[in-house]
Amino acid sequence: MSDHKKPVDLVLEGGGVKGIGLLGAVLTLYDAGYRFERVAGTSAGAIVAALVVAYQQARRDLHELEELMHTVDYLRFADGPLLEKLTGRFGEGLELLLHEGAHSGNYLDEWLTPLLEKVNVRTFADLRIHDRHSTLKDYQQYSLVVHVSDLTRRALVRLPWDYSQYGKTADNELVVDAVRASMSIPFYFRPVQLATPRGKVTWVDGGLLSNFPITVFDRTDNKKPRWPTWGIKLSGAPVPGEDKPVHTAVGMAIRSLETLTADWNRYQLDEEGVNQRTIYVNTDGISATNFNLSTDTQNKLFSNGQAAAAEFLKQYNGALSHEWPAWSTGTADGQ
Repeated sequence: MSDHKKPVDLVLEGGGVKGIGLLGAVLTLYDAGYRFERVAGTSAGAIVAALVVAYQQARRDLHELEELMHTVDYLRFADGPLLEKLTGRFGEGLELLLHEGAHSGNYLDEWLTPLLEKVNVRTFADLRIHDRHSTLKDYQQYSLVVHVSDLTRRALVRLPWDYSQYGKTADNELVVDAVRASMSIPFYFRPVQLATPRGKVTWVDGGLLSNFPITVFDRTDNKKPRWPTWGIKLSGAPVPGEDKPVHTAVGMAIRSLETLTADWNRYQLDEEGVNQRTIYVNTDGISATNFNLSTDTQNKLFSNGQAAAAEFLKQYNGALSHEWPAWSTGTADGQ
């Protein structure tokens, strides 16, 4: 890791099966000499973030992650019980009625747990950092932040930061459990039911409230940060398109969920200059739940991530030859 000394914080957007595009961008930054001090992620972004911080901490070559991502059996994410396999959509509907989600999501635990344990990461205590120059509070001193939506309390949850709100000790909680909650796409995967001193809460995909939490590390004391915060989004840069009304009740329901998990704050982010510190990965309209991805499609997503990060760095390095704009220095809290 000694040859990767330029620090940066990352924020990774959710995107289901498209997460390999995030890794393509991350590895391009890695090859350009960047080290990732803190990484925040939602859903697929949480999966990639957890692997990046764990393998970097173990001083492993992050290129190992490319091979690991190719070991994912995407179809197993859509696996269900025997009834579902025999009856197809009817079985999915029954699972949704009985368990609040069409698919269990258990495959993530089976796949991710041994990969993290291989590099000695199990609980959040294993991802503790101690930066005495940081303005982050002690409960925020971790290299990983995972975003989850709490349906019971109607709140965005930042893990491990907010575990104390649920009567939990952050250092004792499993990293994979937080990631599993973050990827619980409503209706598609079963939500996570977390026991608390007051009963239970229901956690689902963090993208429901913040699919791209680019401001999670932003500082509020107006001091100049030591390094930048960059985001990676699994979509093209926002461009105007044709406006079409939504008429049917079903269409309204679908669009409402899509809006919650999409760029609902696009205009504000644009005004705040966030687009200038964001890498936009073209995912060619691939659905987040298209688990029948071909190898060629996976490779395309990965190369799109590489190309997007390379273009971003070209513009970033070009900006350094002039007076640095605010986005080039970043706004990461605790830097």
